[in-house]
Amino acid sequence: MIFRQMLGAFGVGGPSVETVLTSAQCRPGEILTGEVRLQGGEQDAYIDRIVLSLVTEAEFEHDDHEGTAGLEFHQGAITGGFVVGAHQFHTIPFQVPLPWELPITQVYGRHLDGMVLGVRTEVEVAGQLDKGDLDPIAVTPLPSQQRVLDAFAELGFVFKNADLEYGQISGLNQQLPFYQEIEFYAPPQYSGHINEVELTFVTDPHHLVVVLEADRRGDLFSEGEDVYGRLHVPHDQALYMAWEHEITNWLQAVIGRLSGGHVTYGHHEVHGGHAAYGHHEVHGGHGSHGHFEGHGGHGGHGGPGWAGVAAGAAAGFVAGAVVNELLDDDSEEEEEQETDVVEAAQAAAYEAAYQVAYQEAIEEAVEDAYEDAYEAAYEAAYEEAYEEASEIFEDED
Repeated sequence: MIFRQMLGAFGVGGPSVETVLTSAQCRPGEILTGEVRLQGGEQDAYIDRIVLSLVTEAEFEHDDHEGTAGLEFHQGAITGGFVVGAHQFHTIPFQVPLPWELPITQVYGRHLDGMVLGVRTEVEVAGQLDKGDLDPIAVTPLPSQQRVLDAFAELGFVFKNADLEYGQISGLNQQLPFYQEIEFYAPPQYSGHINEVELTFVTDPHHLVVVLEADRRGDLFSEGEDVYGRLHVPHDQALYMAWEHEITNWLQAVIGRLSGGHVTYGHHEVHGGHAAYGHHEVHGGHGSHGHFEGHGGHGGHGGPGWAGVAAGAAAGFVAGAVVNELLDDDSEEEEEQETDVVEAAQAAAYEAAYQVAYQEAIEEAVEDAYEDAYEAAYEAAYEEAYEEASEIFEDED
C-alpha cells in the first residue's frame, strides 16, 4: 500500500503510515513478516502503539435474522509508545504468528469465491485508533489439507463457493470464533442422492480435523437431511492416507441411509443421528458436526483442476443423520438409535404395504376388466344368436 496520512488526531500535516508485507502469500501456522513505515509530518507526534489485526467477513445467525459482518479476529501490538519527529522516517519490522485455524483463501492458484481476508494496520494516538486500509493476504492449504483437496479433485467434485460461519463446531476445541465451509457440487454419479458436500478444516500444530456435511436428497419414503462426519488425524498421517477410498466409502454410507437408517461398509457403521468408529464418534445435528481425531498439511499437485475439488473424509469416516439437537449423553444417543430403528421399520413396513396394495389393486382391476369384457361378449353373442333363431322360426312359418 502507499503512504496514508493519519488525520484522526493530527489533521492535515500529520504523520503518514505504510505497511509492507514480505509476502502476501502464507499458510496456517506460519509467521507473517513485514514492516510498518512511518513518515513524520509537520510536527513531532507521539504514537501510543501500532496494532496489526487480521480482518475477515463472517456470516452470522441471530434468532430469525442472518447476515454478514466484518470481524477482527487476531490482533497484536507490534510496538509501544514512541515519538515520530517532524519529517523523520521510521521503520518498524514485525513478525506475526498466524492462527492454525486460518481459513484458506487460495487453492491451485485460484482465489476462493466468497473469501475476504487481510491485514489492517491501526495506529493509536491520544487514545484514538486510526484504522488503515486492508492489505489482502492469500492463505494456501497446509500439505495435509492439500492432500484432502487433491482427493476431492480426483473424485470429480466441483467447487461452488466458500464462506465463514460465526460460531463453533460442537465437540471441537477451536481457537477462532468462526469456521470455514468450502462447498462443492457432488459428482454426476451421486445425482439424485446428494446435492452438495461442505468441507471444514480445523487444525492445530499437530493434527487435522476434517468435517463433512452432505446435503442428502429425500425420496418417496423419507425426507432429505444433512448428514455429518468428521475425522481427527495427525498431519503426517494425512499425507499418506487413501483419501479417495475413504471419501467414496463415506458417501456410499450416506446414500445407504436412503434404504434403511443403518448401513455397514467394511468395518464402518452408520446410524441415523449417531455413528461410531472405534473410539471416535459422530453425532448428527444442526450446527454440529460428526467427529474423529487427527490433522493435516499442504503441498500437492495441481490435480485435475480446482473445478474438481471436493470434501473429504479419512481413516474411516462415518455418517450421522441430522437431529434436532446434539445428543449429550449415552441415554439420549440410545433413544435416538431406537427412534431411528423404529422409523426405519415403519418406512420399510409402509413400503411393503404399499407394494402389496398396489399389486392387489392391479390384479383386482384386471379381474374386473376381464369380467366386464366377458359379460359384454356373452351378451353380444346371446343377442346375435337370439336374432338368428328368430329369423329361422319366422322363415319356417
